[in-house]
Amino acid sequence: MSTNTTDVDENAQWLSQEAYDRLSAELEHLKGPGRQEIVDRIAAARDEGDLKENGGYHAAKEEQGKAEARIAYLSNLLENAQVGEAPKGDGTVRPGMLVRAVVAGREMEFLFGNREIAGDTDLSVYSDASPMGEAISGAAEGDKVSYKAPNGSDIEVEILSAEPYTG
Repeated sequence: MSTNTTDVDENAQWLSQEAYDRLSAELEHLKGPGRQEIVDRIAAARDEGDLKENGGYHAAKEEQGKAEARIAYLSNLLENAQVGEAPKGDGTVRPGMLVRAVVAGREMEFLFGNREIAGDTDLSVYSDASPMGEAISGAAEGDKVSYKAPNGSDIEVEILSAEPYTG
């Protein structure tokens, strides 16, 4: 974990300290009490008998798979995260910034970076690894860039503003 607040290693995901702490607590819960709750549900469903037609057993096993996948994802994310305060507000698009832009003629506002930064908000998030994210990363207010969408068309993006996300 690094505490550099302005330059994000291109292989690391930037997280605010708040997001890092929240995800760390979620990971600890999933690895401890959360995992045990699922194991207990599986055991109780197994005790009901025939597993072929036991919906509770299959639901608990599916939940276990999802929980283990989330544990693996969070472990990797937190191990490789670059944690610190939001980047400075110089109008340059970088992870951790709230961006207002005109995309394909439509004005939108979104968080640039990892979905986990947004927490429980309804805020749209665009990854810096997405086609649009790669195009706008490092762009400044007033810049116009374009990227090729998965369907092959060119999409224009004009950066209206980029401010540190404080949510």
